[in-house]
Amino acid sequence: MKITASKLNTFTMFKLPSAYLCGVRTKYIDSETCVVTVKHRWINQNPFKSMFWAVQGMAAEFSTGALMMTKIKESGTSISMLVVKNEASFTKKATGLIRFVCKDGYKIDDAIKKAIETGDGQLISLKSIGTNEEGIEVSNFVFEWSIKVKR
Repeated sequence: MKITASKLNTFTMFKLPSAYLCGVRTKYIDSETCVVTVKHRWINQNPFKSMFWAVQGMAAEFSTGALMMTKIKESGTSISMLVVKNEASFTKKATGLIRFVCKDGYKIDDAIKKAIETGDGQLISLKSIGTNEEGIEVSNFVFEWSIKVKR
């Protein structure tokens, strides 16, 4: 079964309810790119009337993690995945609809191939950039994922 944006949104509702309640939604996914949006609302704001940093982090992480899940599923191998490191920077108040885009799908294939061939865990860094409705960057995140073939 192919992973689609709709299936990811259903997954979020049942497995990541806090992200779902905050409005995190997958809009697009293919083998190289994943787009996740979240709208600034009362439930996800901070005291400064912009989006709470952790909500941005949920959306950004999901844009990278959805690509990882897709590639792992395509490999046909049982592989575990875990975030081991995260870096973030915030450049503008996040208000309105924020769009997180990860275009690093191409990096995942090599890491999965190495993990399968060697049996060793692999580390891979994936970047997600958040922009507002005007296309201005509001934040960017880098997640370092660890993957390992389950034996």
